[in-house]
Amino acid sequence: MGDIDHGNQVAMMNLVYTNSTQSDFQKLCLELEKELFERDGDLADVNYEINKAGYMENAVVLYIDGLAVGCGAFRNYTGDAVEIKRMYVIPSYRRNNVASEILAALENSSRIKGFKEALLETGKNQPEAIAFYLKHGYAEIEKFGGYVDSENSICFKKLL
Repeated sequence: MGDIDHGNQVAMMNLVYTNSTQSDFQKLCLELEKELFERDGDLADVNYEINKAGYMENAVVLYIDGLAVGCGAFRNYTGDAVEIKRMYVIPSYRRNNVASEILAALENSSRIKGFKEALLETGKNQPEAIAFYLKHGYAEIEKFGGYVDSENSICFKKLL
């Protein structure tokens, strides 16, 4: 990994490959859930079940100076596609390329494992996430899987 400029101080970044049972990954996912409920209100209740990821073998946690500041994971969706899940960065570390580092690590790991495309879902009340995925080469697609009937979901795909 490398350094990050956070508030005019240089900090050390460390990306840890793990699975979804890792304690810092779990803590960050709880923070993600709290934010989704704050943003989406009742819609978060509707999407809670379909957003549950269950156990995922492929997860990452990004640390800055030993503090877990972001996470993400993927699971096999089809033979050729992964679904990116649980992308989250704590608010004070956003806009510092943390999410970009996490997404790049997930995409690269997916590619190495032979997957050809990445799918993901985000909510309509997350304009920052929508802009982020568009910036990173994802294109909006028809809703897939459990999201087909979700009025709050926007789905994306990127060829790896």
